[in-house]
Amino acid sequence: MSNYYSSGKRSREANKAKKQQEKAQAREARRERGPREIPIATAEDLTGNLPSIEDAMRAIENPGQERSAATIPVRLFVGSLSSSTTASDLRNAFSAYGPVADAVVMTERETGASRGFGFVTMSNRKDAPRVIEALNGADLKGSSIVVNVATERR
Repeated sequence: MSNYYSSGKRSREANKAKKQQEKAQAREARRERGPREIPIATAEDLTGNLPSIEDAMRAIENPGQERSAATIPVRLFVGSLSSSTTASDLRNAFSAYGPVADAVVMTERETGASRGFGFVTMSNRKDAPRVIEALNGADLKGSSIVVNVATERR
């Protein structure tokens, strides 16, 4: 009875032997092919289109030339909206202070009526303090609105 194996065990043993044989064949094939050629990167490949040191120093020495960086958007909460305020009204009011990426007025699911608040995403976060100072407490369609930086809901 000690030499008796179930058919499942015999199958697993056969699969194990087959995998070992395949590995050995793959290893032998790699040895026959020899070492792979390693690609050699040039300095241009590594640096890409970086400016030269002279160009970088010139840019630092001449601060009159404006350097550009990607802008970071900011989402603003707008509260105490009148029921007749639309997303385009928000976009028009806020676009006077900088580019607006998105404007939305939150509505009830069932009725579609305004919930009295919305969000405006300014394209550049540097515009936010000026917008908040100018529009917080301002009148929009007959209602004094509240504007501040939106925070994550908890």
